[in-house]
Amino acid sequence: MTRKAFDTEIQKIKDEVILLGSMVEHALLGSVEALKKRDIKASEAIIVEDKAINRKRFDLEDQLVTLIARQQPMAQDLRLLASTLEIVSELERMGDYAKGIANINVRMGDEKLLKPLIDIPRMANKGVDMLHRALTAYASNDAETAAGIPVEDDEVDALYNQIYRELMVFIIEDPKNIERANWLLWVAHNLERFADRVTNICERTMYIVHGSFEEVKQSDDEFWKSRKPSDN
Repeated sequence: MTRKAFDTEIQKIKDEVILLGSMVEHALLGSVEALKKRDIKASEAIIVEDKAINRKRFDLEDQLVTLIARQQPMAQDLRLLASTLEIVSELERMGDYAKGIANINVRMGDEKLLKPLIDIPRMANKGVDMLHRALTAYASNDAETAAGIPVEDDEVDALYNQIYRELMVFIIEDPKNIERANWLLWVAHNLERFADRVTNICERTMYIVHGSFEEVKQSDDEFWKSRKPSDN
């Protein structure tokens, strides 16, 4: 394969990664909107559409492994292909968070929301915005932009803390609220984890460009870490 043909293959894969990212963004925003409206049918559609995200992930992995085996790339080319394998895996898991929120809406059945959703949509919008810019940085090998995105995860964590405190007040006021509070706490947890995985994508982009791993995790997360539901 000529260098020009190899570059064409890489660009094609990058375009597919961006498409996968768009599918994940759409699923996450849709899952929160469906929860906000208590639209069960919309949530069920998101659960079904997650299969397309999974297929896209595995198709991309196939393409990447084949290209690595055929071309035996070195240096930045190898880092790009290996890191892209990791990024598509991250995206598929982020799609699972959207499916998880859709599942919560379905499992809630006829129950009303404990409170109007205000900060949860903010968490979703912020996470999607971070993902969109992280993938743009990946596509253009822009390590500087990638390095600046993870700190924004602190905003998502702050929203999580706020939601947690509000839900605890509802529970203290009336223990009958525990189940409905837990549903929303799980939704917020999925959104918090979604934003965390954006950081992983940014770190991969920095590795592609610089050739070394640089952990760029956010500042103090200890407060909310002690309050997260478990990942059982």
